[in-house]
Amino acid sequence: MTFDELNLNKPLLNALNDLGYTTPTTIQANVLSVAMSGRDVCGIAQTGTGKTIAYLLPCLRLFQFSPSRTPQLLIIVPTRELVVQVVETVRALTQYMNVLTVGVYGGVNLKPQAAEVQQGADVLVATPGRLVDLLMSGAVKSKAIKRLVIDEVDEMLNLGFRTQLKNILDLLPVKRQNLLFSATLTNEVSELMDTFFTNPVRVEAAPMGSPLDTIDQRAYEVPNFYTKINLLNLLLRRDAEMTKVLVFVATKQLANELYEELSQDFTEELGVIHSNKAQNQRFDTVDQFKAGTYRILIATDIIARGLDVAEVSHVVNFDMPDVPENYIHRIGRTGRADKTGIAISFITEREKEQQAAIETLMKYQIPMVPLPESLVISDELTPDEQPKINMKSLEPKVREDVGPAFHEKALKNQKVNVRRDHAAEKMLKYGRPIKRSGKK
Repeated sequence: MTFDELNLNKPLLNALNDLGYTTPTTIQANVLSVAMSGRDVCGIAQTGTGKTIAYLLPCLRLFQFSPSRTPQLLIIVPTRELVVQVVETVRALTQYMNVLTVGVYGGVNLKPQAAEVQQGADVLVATPGRLVDLLMSGAVKSKAIKRLVIDEVDEMLNLGFRTQLKNILDLLPVKRQNLLFSATLTNEVSELMDTFFTNPVRVEAAPMGSPLDTIDQRAYEVPNFYTKINLLNLLLRRDAEMTKVLVFVATKQLANELYEELSQDFTEELGVIHSNKAQNQRFDTVDQFKAGTYRILIATDIIARGLDVAEVSHVVNFDMPDVPENYIHRIGRTGRADKTGIAISFITEREKEQQAAIETLMKYQIPMVPLPESLVISDELTPDEQPKINMKSLEPKVREDVGPAFHEKALKNQKVNVRRDHAAEKMLKYGRPIKRSGKK
């Protein structure tokens, strides 16, 4: 099947042709017919299967021009990077259409974004927090919204956007079409659909957790952190095919530490991105990675949902994620658009439990490969890796600096039952006796 065989108009077909897209992916082909019928849709597909174009094509096909220029299509995504990428995709698909697209996100001044929306927007792409701000301030008028798309909804709920999503859904017109897309169908996602959607049609491109066919997975058993660094350094130097490498770590602190270690050898071709970085720096780093200026990009898990970079040759799991589904999102950054990719994992003894959970989810065993013979095994351990010995002391603790439990009060606080001689006290104080005088 090609896009020409689907129910698309000429402007969209021309735009797809300019982008070099001829054949729809499974999720794109399956969603289009259902969404065009006006039914609510729940799309379940792994990262990298073309979900963005899957929901944009039917929504843009059904778009009708309105001179009011108030949002007809609202798209909610979890991260700022994903806002930018969805806006770029909408504009690429609507280059032959008269459609105004605006993206809004937190972390920057609200007023310029509010002014841009008020100037006119047919399609609004937003993160939940910033959208609530604009709705409550009146900058965004929701009465004309005909279609709502919530992308990566499971990640939004994981990030704590549950309350914002419910507030947004309460403010939108009751009569609308809902399209929800997620990589996993959790109980919270099902509850959200049951409450706000009308008999959604479930469209599943692949079973949840199944490994992508276009990704070659492999893993190394590594003893510690510094040996992981030596292994990554060795692979990057030895393998010329590692042209665009995405390295995933669990925490922002670990991302910074790894950047410091690798920057000694890969200064000009290394970037790092996480939520503590300034917004402009995050965008600039991603742009340089896309352009090929940076060969290696170190990122945290949240970026796995919002980073769409073509031709990522390798994904490296420097450490295994605690949430098994995040492994799927990580490796889904490579092997996109029917191209093959390689996912490499470094696994320590303490991470084997996470490995088992991931393999159970995927119903697939990650092949283990031997360590390179030239790899230097480090004996140095991080403070977290060093063994902790907790010995109980059997000797009683005696404090010598503690006095008795009861002590004498200060002299001024002592109460003594003594009969007071008021006349003598007044004589001492005033130099003469003070006597009450009778009233006149």
